[in-house]
Amino acid sequence: MVLKLYPNYLPSPSIVPIHYNKPTKFRNFCVRNCSSGNLDVDNSRKLVLEVKERLKNEYHDLPVGKKGRDDESMILWFLKDRKFCVDEAVNRLSKAIKWRQEFGVDNLSEDSMKNAIKTGKSSVHDFLDVYGRPVLIVDASKHFPGMQDEDEKLCVFQIEKALSMLPEGQEQILGIIDLRGFGTANADMNFLTFLFDVFYYYYPKRLGQVLMVDAPFLFKPLWQLAKSLLKKHASLVRFCSVQTVREEYFTEETVPALFRDENATQNCPQT
Repeated sequence: MVLKLYPNYLPSPSIVPIHYNKPTKFRNFCVRNCSSGNLDVDNSRKLVLEVKERLKNEYHDLPVGKKGRDDESMILWFLKDRKFCVDEAVNRLSKAIKWRQEFGVDNLSEDSMKNAIKTGKSSVHDFLDVYGRPVLIVDASKHFPGMQDEDEKLCVFQIEKALSMLPEGQEQILGIIDLRGFGTANADMNFLTFLFDVFYYYYPKRLGQVLMVDAPFLFKPLWQLAKSLLKKHASLVRFCSVQTVREEYFTEETVPALFRDENATQNCPQT
């Protein structure tokens, strides 16, 4: 399986606490030479409607409504991701919507996932980072292979929850993987592949950066394998210390409790 991710584009820093309360040129249906990746409103609207009609005619069995084949905001997002190429957007969107339907994304809820949430494997932080991004935290020491269905569902549930917290003007989330206490029993290449695969195919450009915190030496072989699959997109990943997380991504008031330990390792691992 070949994984593809996109490079990170960070917005201007801001702190927003969250409380759950050349000319445009057409050729083969694609817009070329759009340096900003955007079109004017009229042309964007025309392409959204074109994709919408294509999905209706070619994939009429797909669901409609929010995150369905007629969700214009979702259509626009995938058009931007595919550089406004209608053919590519239709292909990618049809697969994403079908995946959501088969995976049962819309059926995931706090209640249905309550047992998995109690494990503490992952959580969504109550506050944004200093760049205004929702924060998804994974505790790798609590993950064990063999519970694939539960882990994948929990992963997608938390991604959906983090995305629901996006403030106006923000488009990406921050992922933090706490590797303190990580051991060979926690190694799971299949899940790591699933995680990045889901972001590329079904949540394109939603993952702004991934912090690997205090990675032990034994994590290196697993990372080298993952890195070979991710190739240039491995640049999304930054290995750092707990201190870096506290000082560069949060304020004293918003830092996650998991990273408030003053006795945590201070050195940044090398990769």
